[in-house]
Amino acid sequence: MLFVEIARASDELGATSARSDKTALLAELLRGTPVVEVEAVVGFLTGDVRQGRVGVGWRTLQKSAEGTPRSEEAVLTVAEVDSTISELAGLSGPGSANRRNDLLTETFSRATDSEAAFLFRLFGGDLRQGALGGVMTDAVAKASGVPASAVRRAVMFGGRLDLVARIALTDGRTGIDAVGLTVGRAVQPMLASTAQSVSDAVADLGVAAVEWKLDGIRIQVHRDGDEVRVFSRNLNDITTRLPGVVEVALGLDATSLVLDGEALVLGPDGRPVMFQDTAAQVGADREPATARPFFFDLLHVDGVDLVDLPFAQRRERLTALAPAWQVPGEITSEVGRAESVLEEALAAGHEGVVVKGAESRYEAGRRGKTWRKVKPVHTLDLVVLAVEWGYGRRTGWLSNLHLGARTDDDAPSGRDRFVMVGKTFKGLTDELLRWQTERFLELAEHFEHGPEARHGTVTVQPEQVVEIAIDGVQRSTRYPGGVALRFARVVRYRDDKRPGDADHLDSVRAFLPS
Repeated sequence: MLFVEIARASDELGATSARSDKTALLAELLRGTPVVEVEAVVGFLTGDVRQGRVGVGWRTLQKSAEGTPRSEEAVLTVAEVDSTISELAGLSGPGSANRRNDLLTETFSRATDSEAAFLFRLFGGDLRQGALGGVMTDAVAKASGVPASAVRRAVMFGGRLDLVARIALTDGRTGIDAVGLTVGRAVQPMLASTAQSVSDAVADLGVAAVEWKLDGIRIQVHRDGDEVRVFSRNLNDITTRLPGVVEVALGLDATSLVLDGEALVLGPDGRPVMFQDTAAQVGADREPATARPFFFDLLHVDGVDLVDLPFAQRRERLTALAPAWQVPGEITSEVGRAESVLEEALAAGHEGVVVKGAESRYEAGRRGKTWRKVKPVHTLDLVVLAVEWGYGRRTGWLSNLHLGARTDDDAPSGRDRFVMVGKTFKGLTDELLRWQTERFLELAEHFEHGPEARHGTVTVQPEQVVEIAIDGVQRSTRYPGGVALRFARVVRYRDDKRPGDADHLDSVRAFLPS
């Protein structure tokens, strides 16, 4: 299949606003895609290539793309571009920079103008073209004749939309229905939305489990006999980093299981260390982390899938299996008791609580309404859209952050998915200033006064998620979202979250005074 068809589809998606029209366009493209290339095509157009993150710095891309003559004829194929991404993703060590430049230059020289424009975003990690998960899921359903609900459930169990798309287009409903929970294969995690208070959450949900909200690394633990695998929130295999979690899983009275929870490093006093310290241990290439697990859900045990059971029943099974490793909490419909659980969690040094509807099933993906997180210090996960060079003591460092909330998942490009809601330079230590300067220069798309200047604003790829603490939100005509953050300050950068995990503008507006 020629790559120009992908570039052309991307342009057409960008010019199309109606979701139904986007779905029809993609469905037609998928029907004409060779089976062996379906996964690559879906990855290109959803921004989630099968090789994982393959970000190439703006300067490296610019150097390779500028001055390279373009092909007048479309000759690049999908298979060739997919192979190039695989090689780029595997490059490391001495000589890797030269090989990266050679690969990029060779690919750009064989591309037409429209292909080169698409490739620039593709290699740079900005693959948001308006064909994100929801639209592509609908397109896969339309192209294959499989109900969208069945495709979504298969994605939850199969982990990746590109793989599920190939199954749907080759084996239809029979193949999709066969995609079930498999011990050893990561399941898309269920997420929680935000509630202003425990009383609001309990009022909405009624009988609910109120559990401590821990500030650790989200983990999913699979055990099959003597083999244990641990996955992160982004479904990366981090088993070797968490030997203590593996040991706990092997000690439970079960032959096979799938557990959802958090890994947390505790200090000598038994209180949790800062998230950055836990994340640094789990992500480091030195000694394995000393994090211990806290489990809050049980999805499978000894050949029985539990995802369709009400949460209260799953929680009861978890209590019987792993009481010593379970996140503390209780089931109640009384606001007073729920408030007491919150106070206990805060006293123990944790963030707050998660209130979960007693009847809620396990559903993967974006934050739903049946799980609600409550944190007394209000925080939002936002995306950095631009950064301003600092002055005074911060001269030479990228300092003031332009912050964006998620709006439309089906917007035509990465930047159009976010709307600016505020700025902040508060909470930045010298270490964070150094880190973010290096990070955002790599993500830079445009320099207001040129790449060598150290003043003005640098527009960056909307890829980096940052957790921001706020005292509230006020109405504003200054920012496109109609709201502005009050007393915003940086809590931490969230490398464990993707741009699509950022809080929606509706969640920001929910903090407006009534």
